[in-house]
Amino acid sequence: MKAHDGMYIDGAWRPAAGRDTIAVVNPVDEQVIAEVPAGTVEDVDAAVRAARAALPAWAATAPAERAARIAALRDVLVARKDEIAESVTAELGAPLPFSQAVHAGVPILVAGSYAELAASYAFEEKVGNSTVYAEPVGVVGAITPWNYPLHQIVAKVAPALAAGCTVVLKPAEDTPLTAQLFAEAVHEAGVPAGVFNLVTGLGPVAGQALAEHEGVDLVSFTGSTAVGRRIGATAGAAVKRVALELGGKSANVILPSADLAKAVGVGVANVMGNSGQTCSAWTRMLVHTSQYDEAVALAAEAAAKYGDRIGPLVNAKQHARVRGYIEKGVAQGARLVAGGPEAPREQGYYVSPTVFADVTPEMTIAQEEIFGPVVSLIRYEDEDDALRIANGTVYGLAGAVWAGDEAEAVAFARRMDTGQVDINGGRFNPLAPFGGYKQSGVGRELGSHGLAEYLQTKSLQF
Repeated sequence: MKAHDGMYIDGAWRPAAGRDTIAVVNPVDEQVIAEVPAGTVEDVDAAVRAARAALPAWAATAPAERAARIAALRDVLVARKDEIAESVTAELGAPLPFSQAVHAGVPILVAGSYAELAASYAFEEKVGNSTVYAEPVGVVGAITPWNYPLHQIVAKVAPALAAGCTVVLKPAEDTPLTAQLFAEAVHEAGVPAGVFNLVTGLGPVAGQALAEHEGVDLVSFTGSTAVGRRIGATAGAAVKRVALELGGKSANVILPSADLAKAVGVGVANVMGNSGQTCSAWTRMLVHTSQYDEAVALAAEAAAKYGDRIGPLVNAKQHARVRGYIEKGVAQGARLVAGGPEAPREQGYYVSPTVFADVTPEMTIAQEEIFGPVVSLIRYEDEDDALRIANGTVYGLAGAVWAGDEAEAVAFARRMDTGQVDINGGRFNPLAPFGGYKQSGVGRELGSHGLAEYLQTKSLQF
């Protein structure tokens, strides 16, 4: 696709207020493929004003009509799914089959789910002698990351539109082309002018301006815990609503009764998908001491199969960061059984699929979010020990439990301080709430719980 040189504000592409631009780099060959405007405070203000002006009419639009617009948006995404996949592959570096199945396919599912929810959600209910209304919270400032560029946009914009809110989106600077394509889809779907607005730009400039703007009623942010803290503090000072989906350090707990080969194989695949750039990736594999050596061998074998099948990391900074974590793991005494810090190719931001054995819970690679194709195998002695290790980080976003008996896995999962847990390889569900405990965030995305984040409650007594 051809990059737009303006912002999508009030239903049209408008020139940016400033002249600065952001270079979009293909991480496969490190070549600049496009440039987009670097938004300013003035651009953000224009977008928020457009969203504020459009809010009364959109909030008053019948839920069935809002549902129809979201369904139309879903249909446009379906029609343009190949273009979406190609865009994500170009600016994120994900292999095209993965982009087609996940980066294009999942947002279509999520958009469809909100088209249905918008039509069926109970925005009004009787409670005794009261009528309780669920009303839109207002103007939403959505700040999205680069790792799942379209999914993260749809997971915020679709429920906000379903709720009757209007939106200003500031996408990640690494993947703005997919966001521009989404804006085109919104326009093609007939969403009224001003209901959705797009400002590309840098986080410390455009993102900060959006979080601070007095015309924004709720800030929805996905990204690092460090930035989430700053956004939360900014919003809190203004008594403004926030929804924060932050970092993760997910545990993949394999109980002794589990199918070890399957659990290890799926666990490694989970981390290698999207080159490890997934906040819910099960980067800590917890294995009982009696099965540990076998699990290490299986993990090394599984990782070796990926080789050239995974794409690069998104940019040079992330590339250096992940390689630095691998070096730190070696320095702290972890044993490399696959991969390592050496770049596997002369060009592109590639990191070899890496597996560490003999990792202890206090090591940096077992505590901090790496965001790369790196798996750490940690041994445990009994279930209480496994639970202590699984819960022993500041994060609690996602995880997995494997056992021969489903009830055994569920019993363990219920004790985990984790927002979402896959049982024996459970499948993705677009209606299930996603979000974290502890420093992994505030609020939930997807399904009715995700819709509720964009609503506020009013009760009338009779």
